[in-house]
Amino acid sequence: MKVDLKYSIGVFSLLVMFSCGRPVAEFTYTGGGEAPAKVKFEKEAKEGETYEWDFGDGNTSDEVSPNHRYTNSGNYTVELKVKKGEKSATKKKQLLVESPEKCYVEIETEYGNMLVLLHDATPQHRDNFIKLVEEGFYEDLLFHRVIQGFMIQGGDPKSRKAKPNTRLGGGGPGYQIPAEFVDSLIHVKGALAAARNNNPEKKSSGSQFYIVQGRKSSDRDLSMHEARGDYNYTSEQKEIYKEIGGAPQLDRAYTVFGMVIEGLEVVDKIASVKTKPGDRPLKDVKMKMRVIR
Repeated sequence: MKVDLKYSIGVFSLLVMFSCGRPVAEFTYTGGGEAPAKVKFEKEAKEGETYEWDFGDGNTSDEVSPNHRYTNSGNYTVELKVKKGEKSATKKKQLLVESPEKCYVEIETEYGNMLVLLHDATPQHRDNFIKLVEEGFYEDLLFHRVIQGFMIQGGDPKSRKAKPNTRLGGGGPGYQIPAEFVDSLIHVKGALAAARNNNPEKKSSGSQFYIVQGRKSSDRDLSMHEARGDYNYTSEQKEIYKEIGGAPQLDRAYTVFGMVIEGLEVVDKIASVKTKPGDRPLKDVKMKMRVIR
């Protein structure tokens, strides 16, 4: 049987191309925008066996099409390296993450991270909180007071490396902040508010804060709080208290200056830890914070 030489060469070349071809690295991404930014990367690489991602912020991944979260703004060089056997190909692209217009702080704990939006309507509390975070004031401090169904509290500088039986809750930076009550900022679940001692002006502690867990309220509960506090809730605020919960008894008594917008489940996890008399967790719950830029 006579075989066409051109046909044989063509088939052989095709087989070589598919079996020995160099991999091609290509990818797209969606998301981004302002920090903190969530980005989904999709590989469009061909002939790859392994994929190595470098997101340009010190983090890497070997997933085929990973998700990544950029904490801070910046112009990042994202690199995808595709390997097949001993051959490899690389693709780089620039990714711009813009600075946020709002003020955000991330609170890191062993139970997960919480992203907090700081309210512009309470500028003195906002600016003070940012200042302390950037100074490292809250590094390794404890959530020293935890009450399930109510709130989790921290920010006492005496809690850093505190011995198990140390009484906590009286420390601070040495100053107070004037109250900044705003009718639209209430103690719903996830609210960030300033702790304080008993003082007639209701001035806030310079550093201690709490995050509300709370409970769901009834119409009767809310009517009672309105009567006691000379406070009239909007229909929307009432629905939030009834459906999500909070601590309305604290409204107009303590300044709310922020809100957990990601990681609300972390509040529930911390609120559920076992505590000793005085509401301090049996096992220390430490915090770290960073300002999102």
